[in-house]
Amino acid sequence: MTDRTTKGLRADPADAPVQRRHPRPRPPSKPPSKKPTPSSRKRGPRSKRWIWRFVGWSATLVIWGGIVVLGVVAWYATDLPDVQSAAALQRRPAVTVLAADGETIAGFGDLYGDPVQLKDLPPYVPQAVLAIEDRRFYSHFGIDPLGILRAAITNFQAGRVAQGGSTITQQVAKNLFLSPERHFKRKIQEVLLSLWLERTFSKEQILSLYLNRVYLGSGVYGINAAAHRYFGRSAWELTLYQAAMLAGLPKAPSRYNPATNPEAADGRARQVLAAMVDAQFLEPQQAKTVEGGAMTALLGGMVPTGRYFSDWILSEVSTLIAPIDRDLTVHTTLDRALQIGVENALETMLATPTAVKAHAGQGAVAVLTHQGAVRALVGGREYGDSQFNRATQGLRQPGSAFKPFVFLAGLESGLAPESVIEDAPLRIGQWRPKNFSGRFEGPVTLSHALAHSINTVAVRVAERAGLSRVTDVGKRLGLPMPAKPDATLALGTSEVTLLNLTAAYATLASGGRKAVPFGITEIRDREGQVLYRRPRGDGSPVVQPGVAAALIRLMTGVLTEGTGRKASLDRPAAGKTGTTQEFRDAWFVGFTADYVAGVWMGNDDNTPMKKEMTGGNLPALLWREAMLLAHRSRPARPLPGADGPMVPMVVETTPAPAVKVKVKVKVKEEGGLDGLIHSLFGG
Repeated sequence: MTDRTTKGLRADPADAPVQRRHPRPRPPSKPPSKKPTPSSRKRGPRSKRWIWRFVGWSATLVIWGGIVVLGVVAWYATDLPDVQSAAALQRRPAVTVLAADGETIAGFGDLYGDPVQLKDLPPYVPQAVLAIEDRRFYSHFGIDPLGILRAAITNFQAGRVAQGGSTITQQVAKNLFLSPERHFKRKIQEVLLSLWLERTFSKEQILSLYLNRVYLGSGVYGINAAAHRYFGRSAWELTLYQAAMLAGLPKAPSRYNPATNPEAADGRARQVLAAMVDAQFLEPQQAKTVEGGAMTALLGGMVPTGRYFSDWILSEVSTLIAPIDRDLTVHTTLDRALQIGVENALETMLATPTAVKAHAGQGAVAVLTHQGAVRALVGGREYGDSQFNRATQGLRQPGSAFKPFVFLAGLESGLAPESVIEDAPLRIGQWRPKNFSGRFEGPVTLSHALAHSINTVAVRVAERAGLSRVTDVGKRLGLPMPAKPDATLALGTSEVTLLNLTAAYATLASGGRKAVPFGITEIRDREGQVLYRRPRGDGSPVVQPGVAAALIRLMTGVLTEGTGRKASLDRPAAGKTGTTQEFRDAWFVGFTADYVAGVWMGNDDNTPMKKEMTGGNLPALLWREAMLLAHRSRPARPLPGADGPMVPMVVETTPAPAVKVKVKVKVKEEGGLDGLIHSLFGG
């Protein structure tokens, strides 16, 4: 059976596994290998499929991402500004303010200097800029990936934006073509324009564009304008230290402004010098040598003085030339040396122990000629802390500094300096004016009453002259007067500015001719065309010369025997002290044959000062200092008209008749006063 069955048959290959069920034993050192299972045979092709899928999806994402990026770039590229029109100079008109000696003291608007070429500058000027702004400028293509990465790491470590990654090319693109807003669209356009700039211009041309258009504070653009503004020289005359100081400005032009913050500017300049050493533009010893002579860097430049004055001048320009549609040069009356001296004197006086003890926080000074030309004007102790001009904007009660105008009204109504007025208790309704001394002297002359600032006499003089005449005098001399004056006007309750009050005194000093304060003598445009020139000549007469002379004689007693003795000079002078209720304001205003000056001290929040702060104390001392500065090298001269006869000439006016009124004011049951001190003397 077996032979018959197997005879002539071949072995089926499928039987092979059956025959290998008992394989030949292998050496123990080689364990039998496992045969792959069906699942393992399937895993290989599937893994490869997932790899290919990942590659495919990644390629798809890259392609679509590229399409999106190209689309965004194309979208923003269509909205790029027109290069020709954007590169044209778009700026505000520049207003340059000159002192009386022709030196620049301030500039407003956008001021550009004459263009400079890179080859005309000392090598350290562009090197200072490259060291601190873009050290890889000559090696990148407009965008610096390494710089961006470095800035990102630095900012991350600092926890704030401590370093920028923009190249000089990007800054040129931003400054020339784009607005300063920060958003994604502007950044994309900045990159596109940077690439265009690199393709269109050489590196030297791009760096020249940067140096001529970068903003460097104080309204100036470009290295040449900044060199003139801060150092009084051209860009090619800059020293190494000055170049370093200017190179440090773009990061924060206001903070590092050498005119307003020289200490911060010096610190930034030293950072630039260190960067130049690190970039191998300088040797360490060179940097140390330059830093050693740093204090002389600002000599010859624009001294930061008269900023309150310059602000006032700009407001005056707007009233004379409107609109301001071109570059202007404004010639002024400012005496730079006097201005600097008065600024220092005010700061020194407010820092004295007496001022500190009296809680005097602020002050203002004005110095004028008899015609009203402003020679010095200080609106506060520190312009950087407060730009509010207390000389031209601060409205304060003048107190007894207003009394000369009350006595002027009395002289015009027929009183004489020897006229006797009673210093005795006085009641007007609920108001009982008191003297600063707290006592009454009985009958006194007008001369004595003004010299010693007796309040009751001033009120009685106003009663005799009539409030309407007093307000008329104030208006004629340029002071704002209340529409409905009351008896307190005699003691200076109507608010004025220091400049207007000083100008009113100038009218007295000029013999009665109206003095209007002014600071502008001429305005020219960039081509030299005269747009405004102040007419020559004195003001119109508003006070009879004889009356003015009589009043001046009265006012000299204030400095020789009265409340203003601390203000006495080595020459004839006249003036008046002023102190308001609760010592909120302290004044001294007076004049010589050459100048008129006014001083105010107080606090911006109107808080009272201590009893030490009266007009006859620190204000009188500061007035004296200002006058000594103004009269240097000037011979002493007599006051105009003060040596002549004191025969008052009555001005033809028709005030309402003066009526002596005694009124008892009734108190309403609901509280408050009814009809308190309202038009009591026929005013």
